[in-house]
This record gives sequence, C-alpha cells and structure tokens, in this order.
Amino acid sequence: MIKAVLLDDEPLALDLLESHISKTDGIKVVGAFTNPIEALQELGKLSPDVVFSDIQMPELSGVQFTKIIGSKTMVVFTTAYDQYALEGYDLNVVDYLLKPINLERFQKAVEKIKSRLQKASTEPEKTPDYIFVKSEYKTLKINLADIHYIKGMADYVQIVTAGDKIMTLENLKHFEKTLPSSNFMRVHKSYIIAMDKIEFIERNRAVLLGDYIPVSETYKKVFFERVGG
Repeated sequence: MIKAVLLDDEPLALDLLESHISKTDGIKVVGAFTNPIEALQELGKLSPDVVFSDIQMPELSGVQFTKIIGSKTMVVFTTAYDQYALEGYDLNVVDYLLKPINLERFQKAVEKIKSRLQKASTEPEKTPDYIFVKSEYKTLKINLADIHYIKGMADYVQIVTAGDKIMTLENLKHFEKTLPSSNFMRVHKSYIIAMDKIEFIERNRAVLLGDYIPVSETYKKVFFERVGG
C-alpha cells in the first residue's frame, strides 16, 4: 500500500486529491497539510512513500520543499501552471499533474509511483563511499568519510576535510544530488554538512572542525528533526 502525504495551500485541492485516492486501489492518505512547514515537521513520523505537492505556496514553494526532503521520498507536483514542469523534472519528480486534475490522469501517476517502488525493491541500494572531483588540472578521489562540510564560495566550491580544503568549479546543487542524503544535508544556501561530523550545535549553528556553520530558516525544521532537537 502506497502511503501518501498531500500538500496544498488550497483546501479544495486537498479534497479533490483525497477523493481521487479514495477511488484508486493501492494508495492511502497518511497526512494532508495546507502549510509546508508543518508538513516538514511531520514527515519523519509519517514516513510516506510519496508527497503530492503544490508548487506555489506562500511559506515555502513546492520546489524548495522537494529540495529539502531530498530523494528518499518521491514527489508528484500538482499545479495550475505548466511553466514549472521543466524544473520539476530536473528534480527527478515522479510526475507533474496540471490542475484541475482528473481521475484518469491521477491514476496514471499512481501507476508510475508503483513502478518506481517495485523497481526500488528489486534493485540493491548502491551507496558510494567516494567521489571524483576536478580541482585545477587534476581529478581527485575524495572519500566521503573524509568530508566534514562543503562551502559555496561565489564561482567555486570548497570541500573541507580534516587535513585539506579542495577547490572545485562544481556547484552545491551538484553535490546535493550526488552525496548520499543519509549523512549529508544542506543546511544553508552556502553549506552542505556531514551529519556524523557535527561536534556540537549552538543555537542555529552546527560546529564542524571548530567552524560555525549557520543553519538557515529554510532548513532549520528538518535539521533539528534529524538531530532530535
């Protein structure tokens, strides 16, 4: 049974999705929210397989929401505006449903979700323990276990280990997609940190290698949920 969370700032849109789900086999609603911040707070407890998310919301856009939760939970975008379709697929969302959503189109999206879940259950999960990074004229192999944090700095990125600071022209978005979300988390527009390298947390800052890394409002709720604070 697929566990679904519904997210839309319009209650009528939630009602329609719940109606479609009630007419569709193999899927159930485990949570429905009009506020994305509240959805983020409850997501860990609900452990959904998929989130049906609107894109245009006042507190946090569906695109921002999807970037925060990472790739572990599938996302289907629901919106009245088709100009977001390309960005949605760049985020590897399962499907993109244009409002008003009819039942037949909704059920096709559910079949895509089932297909992904089935594929995931039959394929062994591959967790890389290193990455290759271009730095100046070299391509360096960096063990993930050595990375403490990654800092965005204008036109380049700095990868910080216990003994080195490696500069590369790759952007933070690349590392956000590449690094396993089980340990690495974006906590600020300029920082990705290794959760197992946190020395302590002081207010809204995580300390790694003695450096104070700010945790911004966008990521704060999920960050403190992960550390149990």
